[in-house]
Amino acid sequence: MEVISSSLKPTKYRIESIDLLKGLVMVIMALDHVRDYFHASAYNFDPADPLKTNLGLFFTRWITHFCAPAFSFLAGLSAFMVGRKKTKKALSFFLIKRGLWLIFIELSVVGFAWYFDVQFRTFGLLVIWALGISMIVLSGLIHLPKNAILIFSCVLIFGHNLLDNIHPAGCFIWTVLHEQKFVTLSAHTKLFVGYPIIPWIAVMGLGYYFGNYYTGTFSLVKRRQFFNLMGATAIVLFIVLRWTNVYGDPQPYKDYGDISKNIVSFLNPTKYPPSLQYLLMTLGGTFLFLANSEQWRGKVVDFFCTFGRVPFFFYIIHLYVIHSLAMIFARLSGFGWGKLMCSTWITLDPKIKGYGYSIWVVYVVWAGIILLLYPICRKFDRYKQSHKEKKWLSYL
Repeated sequence: MEVISSSLKPTKYRIESIDLLKGLVMVIMALDHVRDYFHASAYNFDPADPLKTNLGLFFTRWITHFCAPAFSFLAGLSAFMVGRKKTKKALSFFLIKRGLWLIFIELSVVGFAWYFDVQFRTFGLLVIWALGISMIVLSGLIHLPKNAILIFSCVLIFGHNLLDNIHPAGCFIWTVLHEQKFVTLSAHTKLFVGYPIIPWIAVMGLGYYFGNYYTGTFSLVKRRQFFNLMGATAIVLFIVLRWTNVYGDPQPYKDYGDISKNIVSFLNPTKYPPSLQYLLMTLGGTFLFLANSEQWRGKVVDFFCTFGRVPFFFYIIHLYVIHSLAMIFARLSGFGWGKLMCSTWITLDPKIKGYGYSIWVVYVVWAGIILLLYPICRKFDRYKQSHKEKKWLSYL
């Protein structure tokens, strides 16, 4: 991706605000994954349960809500940028290959990182799967007029909650489309559909559409004004819908008569699959960030941009590092490292109960992992930038 200068002519540089947001998303996402493997209460209750959580724990979880929508949106935007140098046919082929690769990695390398289970008793269709299948769908959408892509995306994002009460028994296709659940594949193997594809395919399509705003037609000022308007409108609409409970989420806001519990309930729209209210809240924040960060520079920006330029590489290695450290901590605490080899999702595995640490330990471990992985990611980023002739690097 390239920075668009004030004269709207492409330069040799990338759009740093996009890399910056990607990097922030990856770092914040890592916090949630560290919490999954290190926090004691992760195995006892949902950190977003108003009756059991506290504000510190809730906001540790809440800030990570922005990660998947922002990254899916940015993946679509990045596809638009890549497409500026390719024909539509070539871009379609690229997206299909990349999508199939991501799905394969989800079911193998990433899946093993989550469980460390050599028997592969649980396969997961999680965020990498959602990105992969969305790219495959996008490979067809890009041949439509840009306004048709916008309409398709908005119809799914705004209308999919009309499908919330549809639960056909035993319909695997429907589960993959719009219902989070475990599916039994055999006596010893299950499939966890964590990220049904609706409306994720629409979020990526929306990102592709808004790539048009990074062309020479729009100045930085005009883009900032429009993105601020989009972000503010989305946030206001979220507040109105959440407050009134008119539409847009299968789990409405509830007044508990307690300010802390009310804050948790209000700021916790449904993520699986992401409701309209959830996407308005998170994509609204994404638009506001992109609107106001384009001219940010400095060492802090460079730090996060490093992760943003190699997000997939970071994603894979951070899972292995987190899970391996959790096993070491479990061994040192006397809990037993073998119990961290899971047959199901980490927070659902009954043998994990009794393990874990205070939330401050989670933050210390998280910070340590980020500092540990930064020089590795920086080195890989430099290698990737200096060896662009090696096509296989684009898959990492």
